[in-house]
Amino acid sequence: MRNLFTCFLLLCMFPGFAQAQQGRVSGKVTDALTSGGIPGVTVMVQGSTEVTQTDAAGNYSIEAAATDTLVFRSLGFALQEVAVASRTTVDVVLEAEGTELDEVVVVGYGTQRQRDLTTAVATVRADDIAKTPNAQAMQSLQGRVAGVQIVSNGAPGASPTVRLRGIGSFEGNAAPLYVVDGMFFDNIDFLNPNDIETISVLKDASASAIYGVRAGNGVVLIETKSGAYNKPGEIIYDAYYGIQNPQNVLKMANTQQFVRYINETGSAADIALIQNAMQRYGRSRVDPSIPDVNTDWYNEIMSPAPIQNHNLSFTGGSESTRYSIGGSYFNQEGLLDLQRNDYRRLNFRVKVDSKVKDWLNVGGNFNVSTARQYNGENTAWFRSYFAVPILPVFDDGNANAAPVKYANAQQIGYRGSQNPFFPLEYIDNRNHVAKLLGNFHAEVNVWENKLKFRTQYNYGLGFVNTRRVDFEYNDGVTQHQSAIRRRNTSSLDQVWDNFLTYDDNYGKHNLNVVLGQSYRSEYAELLYARGTGIAPAPSRAAEQFWYLSNATEFDVDGIGDANDGDDKAINANLQFFSFFGRAAYNYDNRYLLYGTFRRDGNNKFQKTWGNFATVGAGWVLSEEDFFDVEGVDFLKFRVSWGQLGNDAISPSVGLPTVEENNGAIDGTRVIGRRLNPTFDLITQWETTVEKNFGLDAQFLNNRLSLEADYFIRDTRNLAVTIVPPVFASAERRSVGEIRNQGLELNLNWRDNLSADFSYNIGGNIATLKNKVLGLGGADGLNAGSAEFRQRSIIGHPYQAFYGYEVTGVFDNTQEIQNTYNADFIASKSLIPGDLIFKDQNGDGIIDDKDRVVLGSYMPDFTWGANLGFRYKKLEFAALLQGQTGYNILNRKRGEMIFTNDTNIDADLATNLWAEGRPSSKNYPSASGLRRAWNQVMSSYFVEEGSYFRLQNVRLSYSFLGKEINGVTWPEARVTLTAERPLTVFKYNGFNPEVADGVDREVYPIPAIYTLGVTIKL
Repeated sequence: MRNLFTCFLLLCMFPGFAQAQQGRVSGKVTDALTSGGIPGVTVMVQGSTEVTQTDAAGNYSIEAAATDTLVFRSLGFALQEVAVASRTTVDVVLEAEGTELDEVVVVGYGTQRQRDLTTAVATVRADDIAKTPNAQAMQSLQGRVAGVQIVSNGAPGASPTVRLRGIGSFEGNAAPLYVVDGMFFDNIDFLNPNDIETISVLKDASASAIYGVRAGNGVVLIETKSGAYNKPGEIIYDAYYGIQNPQNVLKMANTQQFVRYINETGSAADIALIQNAMQRYGRSRVDPSIPDVNTDWYNEIMSPAPIQNHNLSFTGGSESTRYSIGGSYFNQEGLLDLQRNDYRRLNFRVKVDSKVKDWLNVGGNFNVSTARQYNGENTAWFRSYFAVPILPVFDDGNANAAPVKYANAQQIGYRGSQNPFFPLEYIDNRNHVAKLLGNFHAEVNVWENKLKFRTQYNYGLGFVNTRRVDFEYNDGVTQHQSAIRRRNTSSLDQVWDNFLTYDDNYGKHNLNVVLGQSYRSEYAELLYARGTGIAPAPSRAAEQFWYLSNATEFDVDGIGDANDGDDKAINANLQFFSFFGRAAYNYDNRYLLYGTFRRDGNNKFQKTWGNFATVGAGWVLSEEDFFDVEGVDFLKFRVSWGQLGNDAISPSVGLPTVEENNGAIDGTRVIGRRLNPTFDLITQWETTVEKNFGLDAQFLNNRLSLEADYFIRDTRNLAVTIVPPVFASAERRSVGEIRNQGLELNLNWRDNLSADFSYNIGGNIATLKNKVLGLGGADGLNAGSAEFRQRSIIGHPYQAFYGYEVTGVFDNTQEIQNTYNADFIASKSLIPGDLIFKDQNGDGIIDDKDRVVLGSYMPDFTWGANLGFRYKKLEFAALLQGQTGYNILNRKRGEMIFTNDTNIDADLATNLWAEGRPSSKNYPSASGLRRAWNQVMSSYFVEEGSYFRLQNVRLSYSFLGKEINGVTWPEARVTLTAERPLTVFKYNGFNPEVADGVDREVYPIPAIYTLGVTIKL
């Protein structure tokens, strides 16, 4: 077998290997303060994969050579390195107050000590991940990692939007690359957060560049949990149950406010609708001038919903094998009532590593996830905002409505039915998602724990089956036909990596080198179809008939298996082949050098090969003999430069085309042809170049830590849509450039006041300045809709809101005459109650020259703060976070442009300008809402989104775990958690988290309160 493996190495990469003799070393690890054994201490052979943990009494046993060095590491204790020196027994005493600088962090294709890093890497560990009761692990990073923006999504099972150091692509794909145990993913929605050991965020280009063309938006490395060698089997059951409570529910105008608003519009037609409602539903006994209906639609469509999670895991290991096996069930109900609106996921995983020979370690893991997600119909939120309060939920007088007699606003004169219960009752949306992650690896110790070869094969299978069923119903006015739409997608991704790792010390010199090759393939296909007139008609009681075979007609445009717009992903068969290398040099723990190189080849673009390199350097000033500053235990400066790519854009290699035209000459039809010289041409990936300047420091006996980074990230060759100067036809070109730059600070204090009491407090802040640098010669690039313009302008943020600046509301005619040109006033028929737009160029009129940037949806400043303490077996932790310096387009208010026979929110209804009642918020009059002058894109629609949030509060108590009356009781912990119990903001919406900054219909983000229990056997 060994000879066969040698042949395999020769074929893959490098020849030859040798192996030093091994022996068994054992001993006990004790606490210097208490002299008791320390359980769970990680014991490693330096420079190898040999690792184990101490048992409950602090004992360990590990294979090591006579010349090896053992590394002992445990949270709360100082790392210690001890030479074996031909001994078979090595006892170690650990000192308290270990520093995180000695922690080992995961980087691309390996690990590094925190103190040796020259790059910006942040790590979140299992304990912090488990504090967030949510389906998605990335949600746990909100407020914990500087420079990482997490935008929450309240829908069951929905993934948050994740941005690392801003946005660097005009086509909007700012998501990082996720690498799960070596496999590439676009998101990690399939993972159970409890299965994750660490999440490492590679923030700068120097850290990410080893992943090449996929790393343009940063990299998130996920390591799942493993067992431990020489550890008795352990069974852990972990569960929580809780309630999701709607918070900051937007107040809409009630009937009294709505009627007053309608009367103030002066619209005879709308006032007549109020009379129609009183005739149909009666008059209020309290106020006979208003209808006897006062519907709070948000209150009607949603209510608190449960959430629960259950995990069962088995971990342990012998001298030669370690294992981790687990399963979980997660169930999150949605806030929407009536229809199915929930997310259920089952996860199973197995991870095994085995020392088959002294020189060979093999292992693999298998993670399968299957989930069903019933999506709440988002139009229900949209309708609830606009539905008038004078309409009831049910209307017995709606005789033709079937099968349920819901009220229809059309029957009192409104243009639409408005009632949100129609989509809730008669639409069913389901996603069935199955994902499988598999991994096999073999690692050969080639030369005396100095040279290792590792081969690993990863595969990912994904299946997403979506089904939308529209039930047949009559709303009292219109008969709606039944329909079924199905869309099935499947994908197979593979990654095969082969790499050598050389790690050795030469006196004061330490060198770590990685050389490797990687192959990756991505294959995807889809099939979609839509049928109507389902017979028998589908109903919730007869799901067995919900099949396309029961359709009587098919939508021809709704059938296909290739890209056809409407969110139908193109079939793909992409191949990638790469070579990579990394070198990290350390001299005397003072001078650090780091570099990576990756050469990527692919068949996606016309340009098939690209080179991505990085260099970094660090200086540990505190290790210099001349450095003697009291209170400073560690001080390191670091700088790095890196280049990486983003291939998550659509390729488009085109040529000029010949188009056919028809014309008439002397009454005769003539067919002609003309050359269309415009065409898309995207031949390569987008390229990011980043500079990072950092500082790491420890103070006051390592109790206070500081991390600081300043970065400048330029992304070039951006795919943008431009209009050539001669031909008025849009085309895509790789000509854009954008810059993100900012400062990130992380400060933490932790201390042990006694063996029973410890505490910690810390915080992080991050600034971000996003600026467009180039658009291929154009001054600006439009985005958003024509009515609500967003625009990327050179020198300003990406897709900034663009329009007129409101400075107030006209209170009288004289004020109007003093503001604008007389002819202009007459042409616009301005009256008191209209908005005042700032005349930016002072020419007395308002036109396109007066439009300005009104804000960006990317925050200038984000922050997080944490505090906690442990007293014996009681633990408390709290996390706060927030962001400032960004704006939200209140697109809901803008619907007035398209239809005005709807409700308005209570804040607007209360603060509308009226004669003798000036507006304190620059809101126009009721009639002004319907005038074109006030409906143009302006700062009236753009609001501040800044918020402060109490993100997480957690209280836990551990008990038992000892022998009582001759019976050994399992260790147990009870936990109370409050997630997002308080959010403070000014924005007029459910929440201030809107992924793209445009709020038209956003699923509310609930507060979550849970009770959890953990039992260890």
